[in-house]
Order: sequence, then structure tokens, then C-alpha cells
Amino acid sequence: MGGYIVKRSLLSVALLLVISFITFGLNQLSPLDPAEVVLHAQGVPIITDQLIAETKAELGMDRPFLIQYLDWLLSCLQLDFGSSFVTGKPVWSLLGPAFLNTLKLTAVSVSSIIVASIALGVLCALREGTVLDKSVRGAAFMLTSMPSYWLAALLIWYFSVKLDWLPTSGMDSYRSYILPVMVMTIGYAGIYFRIIRSSMLSNMNEDYVLYARACGLPEKIIAVHVLRNSMQVAVSVFGMAIPTILGSTVVVENLFAWPGLGTLSVTSILSRDFPIIQAYVLLLAAAFVLFNTISDLINAAVNPKLRKGH
Repeated sequence: MGGYIVKRSLLSVALLLVISFITFGLNQLSPLDPAEVVLHAQGVPIITDQLIAETKAELGMDRPFLIQYLDWLLSCLQLDFGSSFVTGKPVWSLLGPAFLNTLKLTAVSVSSIIVASIALGVLCALREGTVLDKSVRGAAFMLTSMPSYWLAALLIWYFSVKLDWLPTSGMDSYRSYILPVMVMTIGYAGIYFRIIRSSMLSNMNEDYVLYARACGLPEKIIAVHVLRNSMQVAVSVFGMAIPTILGSTVVVENLFAWPGLGTLSVTSILSRDFPIIQAYVLLLAAAFVLFNTISDLINAAVNPKLRKGH
């Protein structure tokens, strides 16, 4: 197990290095010179070539690309992502609070999605082919087909405008979580519960279930064993669901004016604030790699065949 952990960790580090290199190189693909962005943000009325050259020298942009990348990477390892081109503030001072707000929304959403997915998956698997199973799958298909912004608009109209029960924006209290979490849960639980259902149905056709029934074990005990054996798929699914949900909060946060990473990233993209964009992309990539690695390690601990490469 130790060798597998080392191998998987080294692979994750290598992947993060590749992602960081691509992320830093995105600056070079922009049609607008980053030095011009800084000068525009400072309110310089006339931008000359000399000013651009001086700004590049001040920011270290006149150095070779690899030197700039290595300096930026070493700074990122210390959580120093530079300063915003627009505000001049340290990137982490803007990214940190937004990241915590997004983590709060993600944590509540993931918990709700996991509970709803497992509950619906188990229910539909145990009632396969019944009206309940078909109704839940049909409703899930219809709801997951709806764009998140349209679903959010419907929920805001009904619960906030018509009934005046919930706030439409901000994060003032626990009530502010309800609508964003509902949008996230409806969108993702409708997908993940089908995976749980499929895994359970596959396990229910295994020989050990037939033998358990032949021995007269109660269906509740059999269902518990089937669910436990189906959790390997669930670990992989939910392990990757966390960073996916973390990255997909962009739409929800902007719809509900949630002061998180999604709102900050859209503002930064519109103002072409490259340091914040780079830090945002790198942070999401690190989250994807981290949770993917954790889910692989958990699966390897549960299934020895994965450690041997089978």
C-alpha cells in the first residue's frame, strides 16, 4: 500500500506541475499585454511603448518565460500569487475570503447531494421497475435537463418573489443557503443517484445475494451488504463530485450574488485581472487532483486488486 501511495502522489505532483505551466502560459495567449491592463487600471490616460516597457521591467515581465514561471511557481507554493492588476491588493487577500465562502456553499451542497443520491439510488434499486422507480428517474431526467440558471430563476420567482420566504441574494443567514443548495442538489443528485442505482442493481445480481436469500436472510440485511459493496463506485463518484461542484458554483454564485470564487472569477475575467485568474485556475486544478488522488487511495485500501494494477 505504501508503494502505491508514493506512486500515486508522485503522479499527482507531476500532473500539477503540467497544469501550473499551462496556467501560467495562458498569459502569453492573451491579445492584450498584461502591462497595458495594469496601466489602464492605474488610470493612465496615454499609454506609450516606453510606459509599457517600464511597467514590464517593474513587474518582471521582461525576463525569460521560464524564469518568470519558476519564480511564480515558487511564490505559489508559499500561497503568494502576486498582486491584482486592477486593485493592486495581494491576490490571496481577495481569493482567501472568496474561497472560504465557496467552500461553505460547496460543503453544504455536497452533503445534500450525497444524502439525496444515496437515498434515491437505494430506493429506486430496491423498487426496480415499479411506478416509483420510473417516476423518480423521469423527474430526475427532466430536472437535470434544465439549465441551472433557468432552474434558479424558477426557484427565485416561486420562493422569493411569490411566497417571500427566502432571500434572493447574499449570505446573511442560513436561509441564504437554501436556494443555491437546492439548485446544486437538483442538478447533481439527479445524475449521481443513477450511478448508485446501477451499481446496486449490478451487485444485487451477484451470487452472494442469491446465497443470502437462500439462507433466509432478511432483505434489509441483504440491502445493507449490497450498499456496502456498491460504495466503491460511490467513493469514486463523490470524490470527483466535490471539485466538480466547487468549479461549477460559478453560475450559482453569480445568480445569487454569493461572494465566492465564482463571482470573483467572472469579475476578474471581465477586467482581465490575470493574477487572480491564474490563481483561480490553479486552485481548482489542485482540488481536482487532490480529491481524485484521495478517492483512488480509498478505493485501493478497499480493493487490493487496484494496488496491484489489475
